[in-house]
Amino acid sequence: MTTHVQIGGSCTFRLQRVILVYGDGSHALATVHEPRSAPDGGAPYLGPGRPLSEDFLRTLAEGLGRHARAEVLPENVLARTPEMIAWWSPAQHRRMFFPTRTEELARLNGRRFPHPPLVFKLRGRQLLVRALAENVRPTEKTRLMTAPYWNTNERGLVCLGTTRVPPDGSVAAIDGWERGFFESEFTHAYGGARMTKYRGGVLALWKCLADSPRPFPVEHLTNARQTLRALVEDPELA
Repeated sequence: MTTHVQIGGSCTFRLQRVILVYGDGSHALATVHEPRSAPDGGAPYLGPGRPLSEDFLRTLAEGLGRHARAEVLPENVLARTPEMIAWWSPAQHRRMFFPTRTEELARLNGRRFPHPPLVFKLRGRQLLVRALAENVRPTEKTRLMTAPYWNTNERGLVCLGTTRVPPDGSVAAIDGWERGFFESEFTHAYGGARMTKYRGGVLALWKCLADSPRPFPVEHLTNARQTLRALVEDPELA
């Protein structure tokens, strides 16, 4: 195999770090080593390894992406880092899909429902969703509400299952991720938290809203006890 690298100028490179990756087919471990020169003029060797840190990976990614193409951010994007993107979606009517294993769910499948304004956050293949009490673009201090959906837990984490979503998290992929969320089947409760104030819970809420021309009744949303800034800076999914 022949590989060509075009730098675009005169540069001098020297070996600075060596990364070794170990794996057993399902797990991986990486260590970083300093290259060292033998004092007697012999072959160079690697120094002791240390675990690969997140800071080192971030520095490496920044160096490799120094000439990455700039993105023009649409106004629905709320926050963007190399690893994460967050955006909001105004209140609107959308179809929802439910499994047809019972007559109760089959009657809801494919019907149109009013939805609250939503905030989505994507990191890698992890998608989170929160709701908003007001249909305006949120600020960093806006308090978020729990999104009242099956397949979503109290933290807002979405169980994607076999949901068809884009392969990346670019700005251009936002619509595909949002469409994938709503075109999937809402199949099960995910977590035990109170997802809505509506009497009877999430399923009873959507049964009441099926084909309703009215806006989503935000008074039935529960407080997620989280601001937009806290969501985008979540240390577990930031």
